[in-house]
Amino acid sequence: MKALITRKVGMISTIAEDGAVKAVTLLQADPNTITQIKHEERDGYNAVQLGFGKANKLNKAQSGHFKASKVTPKVSREIRLNELSEDLKVGEQVSAENFEIGDHVHVTSTSKGKGWAGTIKRHNFQRGRKTHGGRSYRRPGSIGSMFPQKIFKGKKMAGQMGHEQVTVRNLTVALIDNENHVIGVSGAVPGPRKGIVLVRGA
Repeated sequence: MKALITRKVGMISTIAEDGAVKAVTLLQADPNTITQIKHEERDGYNAVQLGFGKANKLNKAQSGHFKASKVTPKVSREIRLNELSEDLKVGEQVSAENFEIGDHVHVTSTSKGKGWAGTIKRHNFQRGRKTHGGRSYRRPGSIGSMFPQKIFKGKKMAGQMGHEQVTVRNLTVALIDNENHVIGVSGAVPGPRKGIVLVRGA
């Protein structure tokens, strides 16, 4: 099972043998603990729940849920699987050793919040002309016709930008350091430093 909850460290540049410079995002990949296993016969689908970090305090519901794994994780995520391996057991650890350099992975995290943004910044609208009497510089323009008398859902308008779950697909594992528990992924990963990042095999 190639899946791991990590924490974003930052970005570096690597130089290949042919001289090409490549951007690499470093992820702190401390060992995760399997906190729950879901079976299709009982739960309707196959999945493994992983725990990451250590929480200082848990409520009663969380304490009872994580009692079998004997850990108190700060973050937990569920990864759906087509088939469950018999080797997976509650309480066992999953580390970066499951990944290899060259593997393709999907990366999921929460993007940086940009606040309330206009249509030019949020949707790349063009601005209006600033000459010949033009007054509509950064206005969105028409948002609909006379009929029907409503605005359709999904209309591109000003609003909250960022701070949403984003998945970047088919990134390549460029670096693995098992001693320091670090994984390097080629390209950019959404979210700020110290943000939680879920890495799954493609």
